[in-house]
Amino acid sequence: MRRPARILLVLLAAVAFLAISAALARVLSANGAERTAIERLLGAQERGDAAGVVARIDGCAASAACQATARANATRLRSPGKVVLVRFDPSTNFSVGGHDGVARVVWKTPSRLTTVQCVTVHRGGDVLHGLTIELRSLSRPIARESSCPSAD
Repeated sequence: MRRPARILLVLLAAVAFLAISAALARVLSANGAERTAIERLLGAQERGDAAGVVARIDGCAASAACQATARANATRLRSPGKVVLVRFDPSTNFSVGGHDGVARVVWKTPSRLTTVQCVTVHRGGDVLHGLTIELRSLSRPIARESSCPSAD
């Protein structure tokens, strides 16, 4: 093999490696985006801000049941201090395209014992055009050892 052909082959391999690495980084960063969105949602709930909870859940403003759950949670779970995620089980660990799933979060504040809730999450988009995170629902607290139902 001639030297120019070898150099071209190495350059093509390097470009392919960088493209695959960038795509994987984008997919893996979706877990961080999901976690951040859920932390903001829980922060609004912890402050007793039912309107903030409704605003962070896609379609909640149009659903009386969702609004009622948001008000009940905000009233019941209001507590001083910052929300700390004790455990975060994302809706999926790896998805290159759209996905619906349920994240399980265990959180607490300095004045509250751990609370467990389920968040229905929609991941949209793709690695080329970008991934999006939409929160679809937030459950009432569940038992500490309970698991979340799967999204159907």
